[in-house]
Amino acid sequence: MEAPCAVDAVAVGSSETAHSLSGSSSAESRRPQFGTRFLTDPKQVFQHNAWDNVEWTDDQEEAAKRKVSENSYPLPAEKQEEYDSRANEYWNEFYTIHENRFFKDRHWLFTEFPELAPQCSTLNHTSHIDEPQGSNLDQDRCRDSGAEDSCDFPGSSASYRILEVGCGVGNTVFPILKTNNDPGLFVYCCDFSSTAVELVKNNPEYDPGRCFAFVQDLSDAEASYPIPDGSLDVIVLIFVLSALHPDKMQASITRLARLLKPGGTILLRDYGRYDMAQLRFKKGRCLSENFYVRGDGTRVYFFTQDELHELFTRAELEKVQNLVDRRLQVNRGKQLTMYRDGLLFCYCPAGATRLMMYF
Repeated sequence: MEAPCAVDAVAVGSSETAHSLSGSSSAESRRPQFGTRFLTDPKQVFQHNAWDNVEWTDDQEEAAKRKVSENSYPLPAEKQEEYDSRANEYWNEFYTIHENRFFKDRHWLFTEFPELAPQCSTLNHTSHIDEPQGSNLDQDRCRDSGAEDSCDFPGSSASYRILEVGCGVGNTVFPILKTNNDPGLFVYCCDFSSTAVELVKNNPEYDPGRCFAFVQDLSDAEASYPIPDGSLDVIVLIFVLSALHPDKMQASITRLARLLKPGGTILLRDYGRYDMAQLRFKKGRCLSENFYVRGDGTRVYFFTQDELHELFTRAELEKVQNLVDRRLQVNRGKQLTMYRDGLLFCYCPAGATRLMMYF
């Protein structure tokens, strides 16, 4: 289940340049990025549905730590192994029950991650900055290497390639395809659940000429991908890394990093430590420290910024952005307030040069 705010991260090469784009829509017509609505007068708390970067008091933070500590007694090893070995079954059951009715399309994508927007994919082709018009360096390099068979893959002629890992039923993929009309764009999407992938393929908006959906176990770092290494501009991970067993996260990130072009980017949004969802877990749901199992058998981990930074830098990626959005979510009808913690993250191959564009 998604948190309204999450850790966001962006990784980039050693040379970074920020640019603003002219000709984009006016500031008044754009939805503000997360982290820009601040509560300066507590009396106004119910004027909006959410407030950004709300500071906790020391008492609130201590209460959150106590709550997590009280419910942190792990389940027996045999139960933990059962949830790990049957993870595929639980996710298939989830999508069989909910189909495409559970998650909403992520229209905030292009606000938080401009790399997915059409202007960026047209102007920020990371591996094609000096490429002559009409050429395809990826295919040329592939043929020069002598590996002709690996040159023939879905989207091989595309100039900008995006992969979403953990695509679910397409709540990220289809907004990208509808919004980004770059003729050189090709989008890949994969999920652990074969049921979810079939739902993507059966969606009327699925276009095999622009998109390729496939089943992939992110936690299996030895598994091959239908895309050669060094071929992707962007990899998107939205509320998916947290579903892996913590022991499998590092190898999974390292494997994904190999798929990136020089200057490519990994974009991540995921659960932050002490998010309301973590504090709601009762006793008997803890698998290990900050790692839990939901009632439907699916699992979730709650990150800190430092943990994510270590995972990505160990995969030889460099940081562009790593921030926490601690949001105060408001139910104005019931006059209730709830704290949500999330992480936004962006990392890229070390030593690469990437043009950063912000709207």
